This record gives sequence, C-alpha cells and structure tokens, in this order.
Amino acid sequence: MEKFQFLTYQISERTAQITLNRPEKRNALNSELVTELTNAFSLAESDESVKIVVLRANGAAFCAGADLDYLQKLQTNSFEDNLADSQNLAALFKKIYELKKVVVALVQGHALAGGAGLAAVCDFVFSVPEAKFGFTEVGIGFVPAIVSIFLLRKAGEARAKELLLTGKLISALEAVNYGLVNFVVSADTIEKEVDDFALKLSKSASSEALSLTKQLISKIQDLDYETALEYAAEQNAHARATTDCRRGIAAFLNKEKIEW
Repeated sequence: MEKFQFLTYQISERTAQITLNRPEKRNALNSELVTELTNAFSLAESDESVKIVVLRANGAAFCAGADLDYLQKLQTNSFEDNLADSQNLAALFKKIYELKKVVVALVQGHALAGGAGLAAVCDFVFSVPEAKFGFTEVGIGFVPAIVSIFLLRKAGEARAKELLLTGKLISALEAVNYGLVNFVVSADTIEKEVDDFALKLSKSASSEALSLTKQLISKIQDLDYETALEYAAEQNAHARATTDCRRGIAAFLNKEKIEW
C-alpha cells in the first residue's frame, strides 16, 4: 500500500478512513497534501473491499485552507506553474465529487477556504457545533474559483454569492441551512455517529446503486429538461440489468432480508 506523509489511510468495516495529518499546520493544504489526497481517494475507489470513505482530520482544525508557506511560494510562480497547481486542486475536488463510493466528511474543527471546499464536495457532512465554515479567499485578494462550481450546485446562487463575496464565517448550525452540513453532532459522539452512519449505509444499500445514483445526480444538473429525462430513463433501464438490482428484487419478492 502507498505510504503517505501528510495523511493516514486505514480500512475498517468496509470503510476507508482518510485522515488529514498536519495538525501543527491546522491541516492546511499544500501541493503535496493535495496530491496525496487524490491518490488516497483513488486507492479507496479501486479497492473492492471499500464501500464508504470517511474524510477526517487530526488536531483542532479540520482544514485551514492553503498554508502560508504555500501561498508565499505561489507569488513567485509563473502562470503555467499556477495553472498546473490549480488543475491539481481541481482534480482533487472532481475526484471526491465524482467518486464511485459515498464520501462522508467528519468535521471536528474549523473548515476554512479550501478546507470548506473539501467538506463541500463530500456527499455527507457531520460537524461539531463549534466548527466554523467560511470561504475567506476574497479577504486576501484571492478568488474561490474552483470551489464555486461545487458550492453553486450545493447551496444555490444566492447562498453561494453570500458566502463567496462576503467571505464571512458561519457556524455549523447555520451551515445546515446553507446546505453545507447534514448533521451537527457533539464532539463526544461524532466519531461514533459517523462510524454508525457509514456502517448502516454500507449494509443497507448496494455498491452499484450508490455509485449509479451519485452519477445520476452529478450528470442531470448539466442537462436540459428533456435530455435529463431521457438520460434518467436510460439509467433506470441500465440499473434494472445490474446484478445488485436483480438480487435486491429477488430478496424483496421472497420477503428475505438482504445485507449488502
């Protein structure tokens, strides 16, 4: 298995645990961590023993965005260098958003700028009430360009403008209203809540169904009404031919309990 410097990777109960491990830097992003995250998610996606992925972090912060050393280095980069670096981050967000496995974020501390972006591209987000979320890039003259694509899908234009243009911080409870957080859970119980959620989802839904449903949600948002409807019908027909669907329907008709 690949060795990582800035994160840890473990598998338990069909769940891959990807843990940001730069607590001394508040788990801030640099090019190496971005690359390691992309590789870790690719590893989880290709592992048939993995069904759910949990993204979490060690230390007080979930992720503080780009670290200061990294930001200083960017100032001396050429346009080509910065473009390649930006494409690296875009590839990570795309990888998480389109991953064939369900991705759950466990946010135990502040998620800011790129850190808020990391949480936003996950399928489910659990957060402690003390955590703050914010896209603070405009405050340093930067543009939250890559995350805007995903935030618009998740929160809508009005909320996205409010968050991206003001750079304000919001609480975890407010983030629920913005569509950024699904569940707010106390720090004492959040790890158990996430583990229980991942295990229950893993046992109650088939891998094929989860993957096809994620793909459906991702694709239809870019299509016009008629094309989206036709695509949905095609996916419906395709799903009926899968092994999981046939197995699930047989169990339902025979009144048998199925555990995926």
